[in-house]
Amino acid sequence: MRDESEINRAVEEYADMVRRVCFYHLKNREDTEDVFQNVFLKYMLCDKPFKDREHEKAWLLRVAINACKDYVKSFFRRNAIPLETLREMEAGGMEEHREVLEAVLALPGKYKDVIYLHYYEGYSASEIGRILGKKENTVYSLLSRGRGMLKEELGGERIHE
Repeated sequence: MRDESEINRAVEEYADMVRRVCFYHLKNREDTEDVFQNVFLKYMLCDKPFKDREHEKAWLLRVAINACKDYVKSFFRRNAIPLETLREMEAGGMEEHREVLEAVLALPGKYKDVIYLHYYEGYSASEIGRILGKKENTVYSLLSRGRGMLKEELGGERIHE
């Protein structure tokens, strides 16, 4: 079990990132907070040493994504939540990009994850591959297909590569 100072540092450093990942998958505040707490509870109970901060960050991202997927599959969450709840959340700095954000959220999970990690968190294809357990070329393919889906959905608007 990790000590209190280490947990506080991780929460302070990664809370916003974990919340964003959870919100993109779950699309409402209440479920986001539930999964957010579970992610940091797993962090607290994990005895695994991390090589460095990047390894720790990647671990938290992977745990958050998996926890969201498990939550979505759970009995209590089988009904879809409308994207209208997204409008309630003021996404800092993303208000003007609502249409793009909604299009990203509507993508199938495998595309949504790579698009999010690349464009919102700034990871390279090789880093995304390590985080998601996929080959780098697979990540490039998913990014390309995801951009194509977004381009089609957004009426041909250019998606920055």
